[in-house]
Amino acid sequence: MRKALVSISCALLAACSSTPAILSNGDLPLTQNAPLPPPTSSDQVSATRPYLLAPFDKLSVQVFDIPELSREQLQIDASGRVSVPLVGSIDAAGLTADLLAAEIESRLRGNYVRNPQVTVNLTETVSQVVTVDGQVAKPGLYPVIGKMTLQRAVATAGGVGEYANLEDVVIFRTVDGQRMAGLYNLGAIRAGAYADPEIFSNDVVIVGDSPQRRLFRDLSQSSSLITTPLLILFR
Repeated sequence: MRKALVSISCALLAACSSTPAILSNGDLPLTQNAPLPPPTSSDQVSATRPYLLAPFDKLSVQVFDIPELSREQLQIDASGRVSVPLVGSIDAAGLTADLLAAEIESRLRGNYVRNPQVTVNLTETVSQVVTVDGQVAKPGLYPVIGKMTLQRAVATAGGVGEYANLEDVVIFRTVDGQRMAGLYNLGAIRAGAYADPEIFSNDVVIVGDSPQRRLFRDLSQSSSLITTPLLILFR
């Protein structure tokens, strides 16, 4: 039985080592020894739909000719609501800035101001997000706040998972309408071998899986069938 397990493990390791980490589908250009270029501004926003306000977005509200009702900065809270002077709390998440302005005008009209003219501007947003998936502790969507790098994006997602392959970390990005992918070695970045690449909104980060680590777990769980130490060499 032990010989059979060792034979199976050798065969699986050989198969894993011969399988490329990334397979090209013909649509993703591969550039060697060149960093993944940053996206253009149009790549980071959608031209086909208006921006919808989200929790933690910051706004300025201007009521024409009534400065005491105007506010240079208001923040939408975690529940998606924002508090406006005299108006009270409004469900702002999911509205456009223009719709929020119209709602404020409606609540002011008649009760406080005869003909209010309200302008709402988005001053800061954290709803620009990066997707972190694969072998991380908490896959999901995370806001891009300030300058985010690959290491920070992975750390935000709880760090790498138990079976992560640090040599197989991919960033998918659209640059000037062209879908691109960059392959990174997170271990080499941690060691300072090369710079930690910047992450932009709409990027997708995938941390690869290590079949060898999974194999070691599977074989170690069968240790009752093995009477001698089992040695597996990892890449």
